[in-house]
Amino acid sequence: MENFTYDNKRTERLGFPEVIFGQAKTVDDLKGILELFEKEKKNVLVTKLQKEKFLLLKSSFPEAFYEEKSGIFLLRKLPEKAPGDQVAILSGGTSDIHVVNEIYYALGFMGIWPEKVLDVGVSGIHRLLDKTKFLKKFSIIIAVAGFEGMLPTVVGGLLPQPIIAVPTDVGYGVANGGKTALNSMLASCANGITVVNINNGYGAAMAAVRILNLMHPSDE
Repeated sequence: MENFTYDNKRTERLGFPEVIFGQAKTVDDLKGILELFEKEKKNVLVTKLQKEKFLLLKSSFPEAFYEEKSGIFLLRKLPEKAPGDQVAILSGGTSDIHVVNEIYYALGFMGIWPEKVLDVGVSGIHRLLDKTKFLKKFSIIIAVAGFEGMLPTVVGGLLPQPIIAVPTDVGYGVANGGKTALNSMLASCANGITVVNINNGYGAAMAAVRILNLMHPSDE
């Protein structure tokens, strides 16, 4: 394990703990990091973990949970609860599920279980319009879309809540690995939407956590 210093003050400073980016780390480094959390009897969230790394880690961490589509790894499975009315995750299509699930489990790790509203992309706008009354009850909307990335703009024109836009790498040709969706969201005419980077579901989840922490401050 090289150059890892656990930021055990992050929750105190920011309201959420350190999370491990798994994609660029070796299995040996990940094992060493996970052992530190295991020793302290703490769960930990690892993002963007490739399946082949999980297969090498699972014998050392038999209670671990892994969600293959998103690459989410946890030392222990979370006790899932019924969705609350804090966050709704919308997706343009089911092809965006890898990012939707990253948001879902990142929020779940924080004790916030969001509602998934899948396949409401603008190519069938009636699907979104049918949901607008239902969506008004949520404090925050996270809108996930690939291709031309128009979903957050449409949602931002229909609903008053904070809108967090997440471009995905779904699409072909000039979709350019999500760059077209990213640029579309950045150039949106919907006032006040927030945009994170391509496939950055975790970043969107923590943006929602920061907002919710201000809306519902701890009594401590």
